[in-house]
Amino acid sequence: MIIAFAGQKGGGGKTTSAISVASEWHARKRRVVLVDADPQGSALTWAGVGAEAGASMPTVIAMGAGLHRPDQLPALSQNYDVTIIDCPPRHGDIQRAALMVADLVVLPCGPSALDAWALAASIDLITEARVLRPELNVAILITKKNARTALGAGAREVLSSSGLPILETELGYRVTYQEAPAAGLGPSTYDPTGAASLEVRRLVDELELFMTKEVLRASA
Repeated sequence: MIIAFAGQKGGGGKTTSAISVASEWHARKRRVVLVDADPQGSALTWAGVGAEAGASMPTVIAMGAGLHRPDQLPALSQNYDVTIIDCPPRHGDIQRAALMVADLVVLPCGPSALDAWALAASIDLITEARVLRPELNVAILITKKNARTALGAGAREVLSSSGLPILETELGYRVTYQEAPAAGLGPSTYDPTGAASLEVRRLVDELELFMTKEVLRASA
């Protein structure tokens, strides 16, 4: 399966989420490739730090706006169980390319009303892509949630106005999500028993289940 972590707004947690699930799937012995489509190259930097530290890493490569071409990601992804695309904010051409090849688009989004409003531009891109690919699956992932605040507690209600499915798993506002990439690891390998690790494992389980249900629905 090909999963794109996308969104026009920066700071929503796309790279953190992509790194986290790529690392967890790799730990589960899946063949994983993480495509760094962000010109900032944060995922590539993470892979370099991990390699220098001797950590076992998924394959990480860079691609740009041409990733949708048949000889690019569609060909490469055949060699992997899971392909993850880390999309940049505001680069519409790259996100459009990712939407042309992804099975599922995940929109990481913070818990505030401002975050929810910023989804509008991303939803416009998805609506455009679905004209050509009506089978494209999309889901919102709530990130940076602080359950101790009224804002965090009401995040799901705020985001429901988008009309898109919202994943049950939520990623909290936790320091592990900053410390793990800095060490070249994912949260579930950096702190295997921590709260962030449990969230990431739950997210990977849910993504697998989500895609299985969609495959069964499409074949019915």
